[in-house]
Amino acid sequence: MDIGAKIRSLRLQRGLTQEELASRCELTKGYISQLENDIASPSISTLIDILNVLGIKPQDFFAEDDKNEKIVFAKKDFFESECGDGKIVWLIPNSQKNDMEPIILILPPEGESYIRYPFEGQEFGYVLEGKIEIITGEESTSVHQAKKGEAFYIDGAAQHKIRNAGSSTARIIWVTTPSNF
Repeated sequence: MDIGAKIRSLRLQRGLTQEELASRCELTKGYISQLENDIASPSISTLIDILNVLGIKPQDFFAEDDKNEKIVFAKKDFFESECGDGKIVWLIPNSQKNDMEPIILILPPEGESYIRYPFEGQEFGYVLEGKIEIITGEESTSVHQAKKGEAFYIDGAAQHKIRNAGSSTARIIWVTTPSNF
């Protein structure tokens, strides 16, 4: 990351001169020039002061540029892991940085996912193939069935798991927010 160029760009977007930015940060114009030309590196506290004056949060300043953000993911980007008796196909690499995390859950006949313990969030699912049961509650007290073409929605506050209730493989698109599979 080119910190100096990014500071210069933000300064110019805000319509500030080097002298105005320096004055607001209690620095010298020469030091701002050195930062922008990557001759000097700011301390963390100085950088935080500059970012405060420029009206940008540090996490936003260091966030990757969205211009190069990948939008479409192909099968070669997916990866698989075990999940109870079945497996998960992770559809978006590094999705933990996103608000949602989509997967495909594949369960063999009579197979079950692992237990999802309560969390602050929500989950949505769509049954692509087969017939499933969504089992909720600590004592598995509530059972809801869904089949191909049906969807489900679960509040993350309830412990739950999914069981294949059919005689063929079940495939479910399952999305959780926030990302936490």
